[in-house]
Amino acid sequence: MSFAQKKSSLPAAQERRRFQRVKVHLLGRYMLPDRREFPCQIINMSPGGLALLAPGIGNVGDRVIAYLDHIGRVEGKITRIIDNGFAMTVSATARKRDKLAAQLTWLANRDILNLPEDRRHDRIVPRNPIAVLTLEDGQRMSCRIIDLSLSGTAVAAETRPPLKSMVRLGCVPARVVRYLEEGFALEFTHAQDPETLEESVTMR
Repeated sequence: MSFAQKKSSLPAAQERRRFQRVKVHLLGRYMLPDRREFPCQIINMSPGGLALLAPGIGNVGDRVIAYLDHIGRVEGKITRIIDNGFAMTVSATARKRDKLAAQLTWLANRDILNLPEDRRHDRIVPRNPIAVLTLEDGQRMSCRIIDLSLSGTAVAAETRPPLKSMVRLGCVPARVVRYLEEGFALEFTHAQDPETLEESVTMR
């Protein structure tokens, strides 16, 4: 599947269709200009725009900031209202769009290819992403939580602990299971309680 930009020059009304869209099932949260936040479900997305089902609908032209499972932070403006939701642009640099294209290609193909990344739990972006990671030797370092689930997390930090090493994120013991472009992934030694998850991983 390719997300290459079509060669034809499109008028502004068709700008949102410069990229091919993929049907995806992604959960997330978004914030409207009045700072109200709502959960959402993405129904299709391209590197240039997306459509989502949402309980709180703004106005065409409103700026929206969204945090999406597997994708992370995106922002843009509402372009039109649809049944039970809205469509919005994705404002991004060319580099960010290339990354989004790769992420969407992976998401579209993971079931067909039976990739192992089909996670057991939905992922969220915590309200407070800054945490402390304690390494096996007791060294502590600050890190940023990219996304989080009941069974594990993706973390960005200045240095990467060795694969398979045991660490502690906040007060939660975990194992380093793989390296990512931005950091590394941790698998918790046991599934966490959703009520205390964010507090536990950010505990100092």
